[in-house]
Amino acid sequence: MDFELSSEQELLVQQVRRFVTEEILPVEATLDPDAAELPAADQARLIEKTKAMGLYGLDIPAEFGGPEIDITTRTLLAIEMAQHRAGLYVPCYGTFGGAGLAQLYEANADQKERYLFPTLRGEKRGFFGLTEPSGGSDPARAIKTRAVRDGNGWRLTGTKIFISNADKSEYGIVFARTDPAKGREGITCFIVDTDMEGFRVRRIVHTLRSAHYATELEFDGCFVPDGNVLGEVNKGFAIANDRLSRQRIPYAAGCIGVAIAANRMAIEWAKQRETFGARLSDRQAIQWMLVDNEIDIRTSRYFTLEAAEKARKREPFRTEAAMAKLIASEAGGRVVDRSMQIFGGMGMTKDLPLERWYREMRIRRVGEGPSEVQRMVIAREIISGSLG
Repeated sequence: MDFELSSEQELLVQQVRRFVTEEILPVEATLDPDAAELPAADQARLIEKTKAMGLYGLDIPAEFGGPEIDITTRTLLAIEMAQHRAGLYVPCYGTFGGAGLAQLYEANADQKERYLFPTLRGEKRGFFGLTEPSGGSDPARAIKTRAVRDGNGWRLTGTKIFISNADKSEYGIVFARTDPAKGREGITCFIVDTDMEGFRVRRIVHTLRSAHYATELEFDGCFVPDGNVLGEVNKGFAIANDRLSRQRIPYAAGCIGVAIAANRMAIEWAKQRETFGARLSDRQAIQWMLVDNEIDIRTSRYFTLEAAEKARKREPFRTEAAMAKLIASEAGGRVVDRSMQIFGGMGMTKDLPLERWYREMRIRRVGEGPSEVQRMVIAREIISGSLG
């Protein structure tokens, strides 16, 4: 496949690269190493800049007011946006805006008025409630939260875990089992307001991510009206699955961005650091580590852009997205690890972003489907293809 950037893509990549270098990095240098937010004044100022660039709301479809950017271009920009200390999980600290929950673009007109449009205006926030204590790798079978018909609505009973931002949201998308006799064909998607009776949210332990905690959701006969069913009854897992597959592409791109930044730091350090009368960059052991970094980065980039191109062309891309997520998350971790080794003791300090990347990259092998599940997805495709 031809991955040569178009003139428009090159221009956008350079714009975002300058934004990170000239705007994000100077402000970030004044923050706590584990910070996940910018000061309000800086946040507002930088949002105005991204709006002036025409890049605010990158993930909002054009028909809803977002910029007309395809998923391949978006992937290229995601690589650039991740190249700073907080870039893996808070790329550019959200100054390029959010898009809300992707499932809401498929909502009916009434639901869009009540949830999607207020979210796009910044008036509401939502959470995504899928994972349960019984398991997250196989959500179709692990979901035990039940929804039972009650008059003109449903009663939800059950628990969700590791849900981000639920305690800061006004609503959330929640998946519950409406037909216990079926697997993925018995799950329905509901829009749950956080002030509904029978719904509770509490914080649980902090995770490896800096300044981050997850929440646990409890549903105790929580009544959700029929008007808050998103999509069709018993067809909810298709809504979740599409999101999970597509999200793996920018997820992989973030890993690549961090790997590029870590390798760049390692190269600069190796060229100036001397031990026993020679620069690190002159030592074969270090050279080979840098070579392995470059190979990991290029391999990850190729597979991720291949997945993005297939998605852009509306071709099947589930396997390619699984490969991209698997390769980029594992390779990114190796690149950061080697870069820390090249820095030695300095690499372990919070003065550099490497230790934060090291912690947060470890999560990427689990988030959005662990490496083992990605291998299962790919294996099924290989086997079914060879048999068919």
